[in-house]
Amino acid sequence: MVEVSPVGARRFPYLRALVAATHAGPTGAVTTVATLLAITAGVSPSRTALLTLAVLAGQASIGWSNDWLDADRDRAVARTDKPVVQGAVGPAQLRGAALVAAATAVVLSLLLGLVPGLLLLALVASGWAYNAGLKRTPASVLGYVVGFGALPAGVVAAAPGTPLAPWWLITAGAALGAAAHLANVAPDLEDDAATGVRGLPHRLGAQVSAVTGALLLGSASVVLVLGPEGSPTPAGWAGLALALPAVGIAALAATARFRRAAFPAVMLLTVLDVVLLLAGGAALA
Repeated sequence: MVEVSPVGARRFPYLRALVAATHAGPTGAVTTVATLLAITAGVSPSRTALLTLAVLAGQASIGWSNDWLDADRDRAVARTDKPVVQGAVGPAQLRGAALVAAATAVVLSLLLGLVPGLLLLALVASGWAYNAGLKRTPASVLGYVVGFGALPAGVVAAAPGTPLAPWWLITAGAALGAAAHLANVAPDLEDDAATGVRGLPHRLGAQVSAVTGALLLGSASVVLVLGPEGSPTPAGWAGLALALPAVGIAALAATARFRRAAFPAVMLLTVLDVVLLLAGGAALA
């Protein structure tokens, strides 16, 4: 029988905590969406792999910087779901990981070319700006709108010939980003208020934020179905049908029972929308 050393026994929980601090769910969803969009846009397999790694590094840097910069706030409200509050990883370690991941994202993104690289890095910059203080302002939603509007534009630009992304794809991305912001903040409105964070959702209030997020989510799905040239495909109509439950959950984010379900619903619908785009053969470039 092989014995596990004390060092090895401690290392796995630390690595698991480090992965959790990336905000693994959103990071995985955004990376998956970027990869699927690249396949749909006709990006070569090698460049798709590079793009996937670039987006993954960027998203990890955003997650780590969030938990590093918010460590004191999270401790103040006893956010035990955060590894830094549990003591599994320290702020200094998260800072180092965030900076290394950000530098990696810069290098990998620019290897795809200047235009796609800068567009992909707009998402990273938006995430860092949000974490650094934008979330405390009425313009908090801009980080999500700009970042998630730039993401599909950067992915499509990585295809041969550096094509422009269609208007409907960028519009849907920006709308989904705004909906994600409103849904993501919903569970933490009270904790945020207690620590001095008053972004747009806090100023709108839980009910207005929930309804606005639902409308944005539904609008993004409609744009993705009706925006491409030609008649909607069966996959497109299926996408609209799948959007209805997610929109309903987002609308219920004002209630305590459904607050935590709204953000996963937005992320899941985003991935499903891209899968259906791929199935429907919509031209992205």
